Amino acid sequence: MTAPVVAARDLGPATERQVAADLVRRGLLALPVVAAVGALAWGLDGLASVALAAGLVLANFWLSAALLAWAARISLGLLMGVALFGFLLRLGLISAVVLAVADQPWLEPLPLGITLVVSHLGLLIWETRYVSASLAFPGLKPSPPEE
Repeated sequence: MTAPVVAARDLGPATERQVAADLVRRGLLALPVVAAVGALAWGLDGLASVALAAGLVLANFWLSAALLAWAARISLGLLMGVALFGFLLRLGLISAVVLAVADQPWLEPLPLGITLVVSHLGLLIWETRYVSASLAFPGLKPSPPEE
């Protein structure tokens, strides 16, 4: 008697990339408003700091999706490891970039920090309105059932 076959990897579409593309698109839509606030409050230095933070946030979401999609194709165990350690790696990369520019005269720490935190949380909250709770259609808003 043979044991049942259990899927050890994800063979479906890479929904991580769909969600990340949505996050990046929405982030680019919100960027002019956030950049304008940074420029009005802190001048060109605030604009540069907000732009750096926004770039880091969008790159973080895109890298997360790429790593998760790659790992899901290999094995579910690797996917779990990449989810945990990928977060730590991306957090380290963001920290390294911020520390590398910390002494630059154009860097304004307050708009940089606010943009990093608020844009991460804001984009995730914004995206939850559009991501289906159904595992059958991740990344897509389901249509109402027909009666």
